[in-house]
Amino acid sequence: MIEVTESSGNVFADLGLPDADELYAKSMLSILIARTIRDRGLTQTDAARLLGTTQPKISELFRDRLSGFSLERLFRFLNALGKSVRIQVSERESHPAPADTRVELV
Repeated sequence: MIEVTESSGNVFADLGLPDADELYAKSMLSILIARTIRDRGLTQTDAARLLGTTQPKISELFRDRLSGFSLERLFRFLNALGKSVRIQVSERESHPAPADTRVELV
């Protein structure tokens, strides 16, 4: 018999990593940024120019190497790509969970 544990929805929290909420949010935002760049047919060089950064930084973002990116910087990238970023804070219905950040890609 194989034991299976249901995911919390945040793989970083499931792995017990510190700052799991932030890692999850950065990952989800980077997916949206990369998807938008691809959908527009931009090269990494063109995207870097548009976002005010360098091509190597865009390459890092595409490879999910996100330690050099703050949430604020990712928000600015999304704004430069014509996306609105909305942050919503609400009361929890239950006791606090170890990781309780949700990012919805619309």
